[in-house]
Amino acid sequence: MPAGRLSVVVTRRLPEPVETRMKELFDVELRDPDTRMTRDELAAAMRRADVLVPTITDQIDAGLIAQAGERLKLIASYGSGVDHIDVATARSRGILVSNTPGVVTEDTADMTLALMLAVTRRIPEGLQVMQAGEWQGWAPTAFLGGRLGGRRLGILGMGRIGQAVARRARAFGLQVHYHNRKRLRPEVEAEFDATWWESLDQMVSRMDILSINCPHTPSTFHLMNARRLKLMKPTAVIVNTSRGEVIDENALTRGLRAGEIAGAGLDVYEHGVEVNPRLRELPNVVLLPHMGSATLEGRIEMGEKVIINIKTFADGHRPPDQVVPGML
Repeated sequence: MPAGRLSVVVTRRLPEPVETRMKELFDVELRDPDTRMTRDELAAAMRRADVLVPTITDQIDAGLIAQAGERLKLIASYGSGVDHIDVATARSRGILVSNTPGVVTEDTADMTLALMLAVTRRIPEGLQVMQAGEWQGWAPTAFLGGRLGGRRLGILGMGRIGQAVARRARAFGLQVHYHNRKRLRPEVEAEFDATWWESLDQMVSRMDILSINCPHTPSTFHLMNARRLKLMKPTAVIVNTSRGEVIDENALTRGLRAGEIAGAGLDVYEHGVEVNPRLRELPNVVLLPHMGSATLEGRIEMGEKVIINIKTFADGHRPPDQVVPGML
């Protein structure tokens, strides 16, 4: 460990209370203006810092890690996902990786339900008419959507966020079903009155709403591929607030355009900001700019976790949220 205060480089602007606290504790270099670092800028930062604080917009692969300086010992990621970091390569170079798990759970679950409502109740279509000044008054058959109560909700990935979605879904009268790598304990299933499906194919074919709440890993890439998307009922809706790579976006677009899927609510996309332009043309699709965790409270809590990880590391201990390769 270097003597004195740690040199910390932050790759994006963070909420002001977080940056203020970092300046009090560390020799911190903040990002101004708030733009993504280029690959060269990231490489330079990794050569001069003891600790790098990246976000999910920073792709830290084996090539970048190979360029890191000898002083870099911790990558304290600001966010829960770590699929943008080659954790195994970092570990082999003696660089620890930490994240901020659990913070975004409630906010992301809120947004998942918001997207379900937005798609099934056609909220964006009504908003567009009102903003254009085209509303002609109430009519019995205008903007008819469907109620959530009584529908079957299939949750793909029943971790923290999936369970938070299930808790909210029960309040709306949805029937909760789920597919997970491991079946939940009976008492947890009982809390949500949830039905476990060992077969993802069978669950997908029977659900009215499918919520994607699993992380992006090699085994979940395109888990919802063209074949599985075709299993969905033509009246079904799919919502994704997890990772865009879990769904084959081109196949989803084809299914929506062909009327094989009734609608979609998406907060994440397979190719980041490069959203399939054909998705924007569809009235039955609600698109959000990755804002599932965008609450001030949540972002400050994320920053506090980053600070705790760095401070614990500086004190010679294992960061409480250290990511271990093979356990993602």
